[in-house]
Amino acid sequence: MDYRLLGASGFKVPVLTLGTGTFGGRGELFKAWGSTDVAEAKRLVDLCLEAGLNMFDSADIYSDGAAEEILGAAIQGRRDQVLISTKATFRSGAGANEVGSSRHHLIRAVDDALRRLNTDYIDLFQLHGFDAATPVEETLRTLDDLVTAGKLRYVGCSNFSGWHLMKSLAVAERYGWTRYVAHQAYYSLVGREYEWELMPLALDQGVGCVVWSPLGWGRLTGRIRRGQPLPAASRLRSSVSTSAGPQVSEEYLFKVVDALDEVAAETGKTIPQIALNWLLRRPSIATVIIGARDERQLRDNLGAVGWNLTAGQIAKLDQASAVPRIYPYWHQAGFSERNPFPTGA
Repeated sequence: MDYRLLGASGFKVPVLTLGTGTFGGRGELFKAWGSTDVAEAKRLVDLCLEAGLNMFDSADIYSDGAAEEILGAAIQGRRDQVLISTKATFRSGAGANEVGSSRHHLIRAVDDALRRLNTDYIDLFQLHGFDAATPVEETLRTLDDLVTAGKLRYVGCSNFSGWHLMKSLAVAERYGWTRYVAHQAYYSLVGREYEWELMPLALDQGVGCVVWSPLGWGRLTGRIRRGQPLPAASRLRSSVSTSAGPQVSEEYLFKVVDALDEVAAETGKTIPQIALNWLLRRPSIATVIIGARDERQLRDNLGAVGWNLTAGQIAKLDQASAVPRIYPYWHQAGFSERNPFPTGA
């Protein structure tokens, strides 16, 4: 397993991270993802550590906190061997202050996560989304205090717009507070908008990308085919999951799947392995979060490392997954000699 520095920090993370969205199975959305219990989670953690993958990502809203509880139980007795990444910001209760990035909510959210995870520190804590109702200064000062208190080692964000992230970095620099070193963002072969604004920003400012849903919300598993019904266990069968996730047209999806099939025939690798390997070749990527309902899926995803796609295979996938850029990105792409950062293929 290769390790990479997380943004402009000295913190090294494995290129693959195991996500715990499948842990717990509480609620319609997360039940569609999976229902891994403690015993199964321990086995998945065992396999990850054997492969050199020692980072595990969770969030307070995953199965109403059950995912963090199961992860905490699964790593009991080996906390020093693992890295924990988790998130908060979304609504976690019915109270007026049980949502957002206020000082009140973040302190409680971190303390609750520490309790559920059965640990006294979190390696990487990320805001799950931007809170426009709370001053950025309040949020960043709170995170800095939590780092100073030893409860958090590094901080990041997730699902931010470019201006959300840049404003936050500027405020942190102005006051000398802890800055974001990671941005957990959606990025896949069927979702490349990250490249337009967030990737150039990440490269310029030293923010490592932690990729979520690298298989396009379950579309690039190799089991979704033209003219065939959805697999029985697909998360796309859930109306909640489908409406909450990224939208992809079937014509576009199957164009990408056709290209993946061609590369699979050339390499002998599976479609998920190819899709993950493609991401690991992209600029700014620090780690890619993989999910697994079971041991078979985990072993397959772990097979995404230890080899590389050829330049020709990458170009084939780039071409199949390219989409028209919106303004100003199509305009910027025409002036690469003075705009060296990627603006999308």
